[in-house]
Amino acid sequence: MTSVWESLTVDARDPARLARWWAEALGYRVVAERPGEVEIRQSADRLPGIVFLPVSGDKQGRNRLHLDLRPADQEAEVERLVDMGARHVDVGQGDADRTVLADPEGNEFCVLRQRG
Repeated sequence: MTSVWESLTVDARDPARLARWWAEALGYRVVAERPGEVEIRQSADRLPGIVFLPVSGDKQGRNRLHLDLRPADQEAEVERLVDMGARHVDVGQGDADRTVLADPEGNEFCVLRQRG
């Protein structure tokens, strides 16, 4: 017996705002919004989703889990995400083939170079 990946959960000070930010970043849409919980997916019937739940405190330390995005044009995507409110962060990546950014609440994620 195996499990099916249902969703990734993200703690957020403002779940609705952060969910909408990630929905725009990924081309997803909000599929469920209840008090204290917002879920985004590519479409309502497609898993996995990303669920945003409220927390009272700010993020502390580096993420132990993060998303890696691989756009067709890394430079253009980094610029678009920064224009949306992401910021560059240094997590010790050095001169890597990825750019590390943080979303508006400080959650790190990587934007990778295109394959090949």
